[in-house]
Amino acid sequence: MNIKVENGMTQPIYPLDETIVENLYVETTVDSDRDGEYDWISIKVMRPKTEPGVKVPVIYEMSPYRSGLNPIDFHDVNVPLTPVEHPGNNRGGEPFAVTNGAGPNFGRFANYYIPRGYAVILGESIGTGKSEGCATTGDEQETLATIAVIDWLNGRAKAFTEDGQEVNAGWTTGNVGMIGVSYNGTLPNAAATTGVEGLKTIVPISAISSWYDYYRANGAVVAPGGYQGEDTDVLAKAVTTRDNPEVCGTVIDELTQNQDRATGDYNNFWDERNYVNDAKNIEASVLIVHGLNDWNVKTEHFAQWWEALEKNNVPRKMWLHQGGHGGTSANNWKQTENRWFDHWLYGIENGIMDEPKIDIEREDHTWDQEENWPNNKSDPTKLFIDGNHQGLDGTLSTRHGRNKPHFTQTLVDAPQKKASSLVTEPNSDNPNRLAYLTPELTEATRISGTPEVSIRANIDRRVANLTALLVDYGGETPEIVTRGWMDPQNLKSSKRSKALTPNREYTFSWNMQPDDYVFKKGHRIGVVFIASDYFYTLRPEAGTEITLTPTRSKITLPIVGGKKALDW
Repeated sequence: MNIKVENGMTQPIYPLDETIVENLYVETTVDSDRDGEYDWISIKVMRPKTEPGVKVPVIYEMSPYRSGLNPIDFHDVNVPLTPVEHPGNNRGGEPFAVTNGAGPNFGRFANYYIPRGYAVILGESIGTGKSEGCATTGDEQETLATIAVIDWLNGRAKAFTEDGQEVNAGWTTGNVGMIGVSYNGTLPNAAATTGVEGLKTIVPISAISSWYDYYRANGAVVAPGGYQGEDTDVLAKAVTTRDNPEVCGTVIDELTQNQDRATGDYNNFWDERNYVNDAKNIEASVLIVHGLNDWNVKTEHFAQWWEALEKNNVPRKMWLHQGGHGGTSANNWKQTENRWFDHWLYGIENGIMDEPKIDIEREDHTWDQEENWPNNKSDPTKLFIDGNHQGLDGTLSTRHGRNKPHFTQTLVDAPQKKASSLVTEPNSDNPNRLAYLTPELTEATRISGTPEVSIRANIDRRVANLTALLVDYGGETPEIVTRGWMDPQNLKSSKRSKALTPNREYTFSWNMQPDDYVFKKGHRIGVVFIASDYFYTLRPEAGTEITLTPTRSKITLPIVGGKKALDW
């Protein structure tokens, strides 16, 4: 080991302009394009020029995006919903090295870490760029192809130069850390669940933990924010940038069939793409980074991943920031990333694992440290719904109106109206939503965890969308804090759809996306029910009526301090 350490961090000592660069192909153990031969994947290896015998660890990013995207043809979302008679059975990587006319530029990871004594490997996942195979959007083949690089670094797989000469990795310690954002951060999650030897740590940033929860929610077909109409097949088509992409036609057709946009049900296809199932196999440490306002890879991904890591005693740490999709540079993030890799790949005792597990950015952009997430004092707190008899606004209360007469209120689905307009003016009559608010808060009130709703309602059709919005009222404009969706046909399970009996009462219960948010003193907490959510759900023909019984409905909020924190 030939490195310089100051303040618990490696320091730059290796000249970047002496970097050794190799363009290689690694033989995988999968044949995703079904041509009878194992797929080879393309990687670029960049490592410092060291003294003989000095071995270095590796920071590794696999990506489907290095060669760009094909034109994207999204699914039409202005379509009727499908009544189901019977239960079902079933984005940006760094480019490869470039020059900018002012010295070598190998990308942000390599530029930073190579001088500090790390090799950096950038790979192209199956079906993309110069790699063989077909993009399979999150399945086992993609995972096995990803870990083939780690196997090569540890002597268990083969790699070749562009002219076919076999190459070994005698220059490395075999210790590997994976990192990436979005899809590039999802692949480390997948790789870690294999327990592959040599993978010491992962840093998944805005990463998917279950592909079902990326494209579905409680049986509903739900888009990642900003990409209405995307699905596993759309994404696979977009990233299949290999030569002769037409050879992947059958694979993509199978994605289209098995993803099942008709019912939205959880099936074997989705179960194979659920990494939470295999968290018990993880041997690597995990440093999660996620934006609390990420509506692309939604917050459910970090929440359920963190819970699974905790359950399986995985060494872990998490940064939650106020941004959207992507990482953060605030609060000396790069130093934390550096120290994390130094500890897990070089074995440097720098105290990072003695620090609180959670770094969380508050709404005013200050940062706190906590021992766990949700906050240890978070307590599920029921707020009961009441409405007035004129069908205008209603209330949320900690007291159940048990002796009040039951009555109903109705909303009419307006799929072309956006949620941001439907939450405005909660005290005015709006036929396309039902809004219920607390009194003004006498103290700032924090939620930390997953809100849930339960409503007693009937629907005048056999199928509909259900959407709940948690709203902060009191600022210049209402702010949608979080939201959640359900296909009411999935009454008992996301695995089984069954068409409703029109105008029959049911109890519908579903979760919103997890959050950590502080409602200011003097503001009001609101829950707004709508049917279709323009930017996320399918948009059927308008006019479906949902009739809710407020006194048999409630919302459960993960309030820090519980009911005692609400002084009203």
